[in-house]
Amino acid sequence: MQSLLETEDETLLRDSARGFLKDASPVGGLRENREKSRAYDPGLWREMAQMGWSGVLVPETEGGADMGHRAAGILCEEMGTVLAASPFISTSVVAASALRNAATDRARHSLTQIAEGAITYALAIDESAKFAPTATALTAAKAGNGFTLTGRKGFVADGGSADRLLVLARTGGAPGEARGLTLFDIEADRAGISRTATPTVDSRDHARIDLMGVSVTGDDIIGELDNGLAAIRHGLEAGQAAVAAELAGVAGGAYAMTVGYLKERKQFGRTIGAFQALQHRAAHLWSEIEVTASAIANAGRVLDEAPDQATMAVSLAKARATSTAKLAVSEGVQMHGGIGMTDEYDIGFFMKRARVGAEWLGDYGYHAAQVAAVREF
Repeated sequence: MQSLLETEDETLLRDSARGFLKDASPVGGLRENREKSRAYDPGLWREMAQMGWSGVLVPETEGGADMGHRAAGILCEEMGTVLAASPFISTSVVAASALRNAATDRARHSLTQIAEGAITYALAIDESAKFAPTATALTAAKAGNGFTLTGRKGFVADGGSADRLLVLARTGGAPGEARGLTLFDIEADRAGISRTATPTVDSRDHARIDLMGVSVTGDDIIGELDNGLAAIRHGLEAGQAAVAAELAGVAGGAYAMTVGYLKERKQFGRTIGAFQALQHRAAHLWSEIEVTASAIANAGRVLDEAPDQATMAVSLAKARATSTAKLAVSEGVQMHGGIGMTDEYDIGFFMKRARVGAEWLGDYGYHAAQVAAVREF
């Protein structure tokens, strides 16, 4: 049955993605990645690229599918449902969105490589415990015809495995100021860069990146000097909408697993799903997931149709998705009972992913403040 939130083509995309991921990346695949100490399954990423997913936001002129942000959100939802690990959001959403606005030959070449699945990116922006781009203190000191980058970035998603980095650095001003920031696109193995794995509860690839006297040139700059926030804005909002969509998928996956358990587990001679108190909790969760799905769909549509006016829709989607995912995984673990806290059951993996996703690219408080600012509260 087609959702009222989707076109026929979008429904076909969702069905295709769901069928593929069910076989190629079941929830149990996370255990395999963890056991092999790898960020993601490279074979799975190659298959995603062959299906055109890696180029979902890359223009057709650069070899991409250019399906739009709503389509990217659908893919993220389905990945979230099975906890599929990949560099999709960092590379195919954040980096692709930033690079397609750069309009340089180098950026176009990188977009082609992204569409082919040949390179991956990571966004090196956070320096403290919370998402705060204007707080950037990493310096880009003038050195001859170029700059020298010195400083540290933390909580860099996909930072340990990425081929290239988008680094936000300060070329002027002081931490806290929006002006004086510049965005650089550099190789992850450039001299002076060191990467340290940062273990997170969701067993994904996160890293701390230290830059000690890294030489960069004007060719490495994306957008305008001292105006890096403008260069990365669309990439950030696209990424925030994508993370929100993934969290919606996490909520949906946790809900489905919990309802399945309620229908199977017996207590006092009857399935626990027959108890009205648990039915009420499940019904409430379903309602929250449906409302959040509308916010996710709206964010994708606004990004496609009016990207310069997307802040409100994106932050609303991220805030709601964070809240809904938290509710879904908490209810899931509780309704599974004590076994919900064990590693043997997959429901705990959903809780861990929801916790990390809640922080990535801005937590609930950050996005609630964004909505309030747009509404002039």
